[in-house]
This record gives sequence, structure tokens and C-alpha cells, in this order.
Amino acid sequence: MKRAFAAVAALIVLLGPEFAANSPTKPVGVPYSWPTWVLPFGTDHLGRDVLSRMLHGGRPLVLTSLAAALAGVLLGAVIGLAVALTKRQALMWPLDAIAAVPPILVLLLTLTAMPDRVGLVLAVAVVGAPLAARVTQAAAAQVVGRAHVEIAIARGENWAWLLGREILPLVGGTVLADAGMRFVTSVHLVAAAGFLGLSVSDSDWGLLIVEALPGASLQPWALLVPVLGVALLAVSSNLFADRVARHSRGMLG
Repeated sequence: MKRAFAAVAALIVLLGPEFAANSPTKPVGVPYSWPTWVLPFGTDHLGRDVLSRMLHGGRPLVLTSLAAALAGVLLGAVIGLAVALTKRQALMWPLDAIAAVPPILVLLLTLTAMPDRVGLVLAVAVVGAPLAARVTQAAAAQVVGRAHVEIAIARGENWAWLLGREILPLVGGTVLADAGMRFVTSVHLVAAAGFLGLSVSDSDWGLLIVEALPGASLQPWALLVPVLGVALLAVSSNLFADRVARHSRGMLG
């Protein structure tokens, strides 16, 4: 059941534009029209099809969030592994400084300097990197002290060999599970950027939410649908992360 739920969510989001019946930018009816057979979720404040805008906005939201999550996890994992191997906690200080800044402030500052999709990916990646580094360091610290790793170090094996053969196979599941959680955070931050007017897409789900707020009493579906869409993405990602975490629990034991 969980697999089917996640698969359907992924299919709808990634192939959404192919299913959209109308343009996400052109009016197709009277503003704030209630749902009909032709327009299942009605229209927004400009008379645009809510369902078509949702279908067009899902793919950029997911791909942007995925790119940001992967970049953040990669940066955090590299630093976390370096700290675990070298015992140099000073490597973590820059990330600790970033973690002390509110995520929304990091988002605003970065998008002010780089108001495009690259800036959004960079901002969200930077926000997610500190926690990813801590998770990776904690997992790797349990492995570095094991006998087989110490023997490999005593043999004079280089770092690439140690990481590829002795450490990453044991901490990979934990890092992948954390990546699922970073993706959830990325979805929320990318949607928040749209909510704050910093969207990089005309159909961003965060933008749909903020645009629907003034007329929520006239046409609540225009607000409920994007809110539920973000929630669906978060739940699906959490289910995936939980499944990966269960498979990786025994690897560090």
C-alpha cells in the first residue's frame, strides 16, 4: 500500500504537465469558479485552471527540491566523513555557523544575490548540509573505530580505499535515509520561496498557496489543492525515508 501511494504521487508529479488539460497561465473561466466536471478544482483569482496549474507546478518543485537535497547531502557527507576520519572538529565550524542562521534568512539572502533556480538550489543545499554532516559523522564514527578499519589504516590504505571499501558500504543506508529527510525539508523551503514571492516557476505550489489566500472563502479548493499537494509530497518522501532507514538499521549494529 505504501509503495503504491508513493508511486502514484511520483507519477502524478513528474508526468503532471502531460495530463494537464489547459495552459497554466491562460484564463479558462470566471475567476473563483467552483469545481465542475470540466474544471475539477475550479479556477483561481485570474480564472486559470487550478488543476492544470498544479500539474504544471509539481515537476519543477520536485526536481528543484531533489537537486538541492542531493547537493546538501553530498556536501554534508563529505565534511562529515572527513571529520570522522581526521577527528578535526574545526571542519564542522563553518556548517555550525550556517546552522545558527534561520533557514528563511539564508533563503532570502541567497535569492537576493542570485534570483534564479540555481540560487534557490544553492540556498536550500546550504541549509540542509549542516544536519547531513552531523548525521554522516555520527554514523561514520561508529565504523571508523572497528577492527577492520583500524587494520586497513595500519596497512597504509589511502582514504579513497577506506571510504569505498570499509566505511561507505556501512553508512550508505543511513546517508540515503537522511537524504529522504533532506528532500522533505527541501520541498518545504522551495514551496516557502514561492510563498514569499521568490518563486522560479509561474505554477510553483507555494505561489499558488499565497495567491489563493485572499479568495479562500470564495473558492477554497484553489487553496486546499496546493496545500494538500505539498503534504502528499512530504508524506510520500517520509515513507520512502522510513523504509530505507529500516533496511539500514542492522548495518551499524
